[in-house]
Parts: sequence; C-alpha cells; structure tokens
Amino acid sequence: MGLRPDEQEALIKLAREAIAAAVRDRTSPTINLGSLPEELLRDGASFVTITKDGALRGCIGSLEARRPLTEDVQQNAVSAALHDPRFPPVTAAELEELRIEISVLSAPELLDHESEDDLRAKLRPGGDGRVVESGFKRATFLPQVWEKIPDPHLFLQQLCLKAGLSANACQRGDLKVFTYQVQKFEED
Repeated sequence: MGLRPDEQEALIKLAREAIAAAVRDRTSPTINLGSLPEELLRDGASFVTITKDGALRGCIGSLEARRPLTEDVQQNAVSAALHDPRFPPVTAAELEELRIEISVLSAPELLDHESEDDLRAKLRPGGDGRVVESGFKRATFLPQVWEKIPDPHLFLQQLCLKAGLSANACQRGDLKVFTYQVQKFEED
C-alpha cells in the first residue's frame, strides 16, 4: 500500500466518472486499462465515502481484495451513491456538490485478545480500522470513525451494535476482531 499522487488522482477521477455515469445513464463507464498505472490493476480493497456540504451522503466498501482496485473503486463508488440503505440515491443535480474520499485498505489481520480489557488496550485510537465478527454478523469502522468516537470502549460498543450484536459482545469469547490500515485521499 502506498499509492502515488497520480494513482490517487486516477482513482478519484474513476470514482467520479462512475458515479456520474450511473446517476445519469444507469451504466458503468468503460475503463481504459492501458492508461492506468499497473499498481491500480492489482487486486485491492477500498471504501468510497461521499459527502455533501460536509455531511455523509454514502459510504460503501470492500474488506478483502477480490478484484482489481480500479474495479473495486468503481463499483463501491456507484454503490455508495445509489445503494447505501441509509440515504436516498444521489441525483444528477447533486453531482457537482459531492466530495469523494477513497480509503484503500491493507489486508485485515486477526487481533488476538484474551479479554475485553486486553482488547481495548491493544486498540490504537485514530490509527487502525476495525472489523468485529461473530458467526455470520460482521461490521467495520474505518479509522476515520475514531474522530467521532475517540473512546475505545464506546468505539467497540458502537461497532458491535453496527454488526447487529449486543453492545457488550466484546465480553464474549467468540468475538473475532480484525485490524487494518488505510491510505485515505480525497478530491482537492
């Protein structure tokens, strides 16, 4: 991980073009693979966050690298704009007001912990993203969420609730916690 500024710019452009095409025509733009840096054609995981006037307008992403990063960004951008269940679909009239932020994720790593206290002690507020998983329930918070929830105890409670678990699920022995880092960049 460590995209150059030109690679970041290419992904932002790709995300914006994908959103515009999907909103206007309900199609996906064709990607000219020959014009893109090789690093962007490797499998990668990303989240695309869309804001309007500083407020969240959509955020969708992938936790695992299962397709080329270009394709992942394109599909997540369209999903964030049109399919985030928390918001109505983005309209063509909004396109110019939207700001796009992309987070490229490292591979999640299992965080070994023996207790809730041990888990909280291993958290790095502001540094890492987290995934909690129990059975078929799973949720993540990007590292940016630490800005809104800086308390590790509350952060874990809210993440467990997002996954559909109880707020005290961290006390159970079957909770898996994964950590990952991101490279975050946004439009100028």
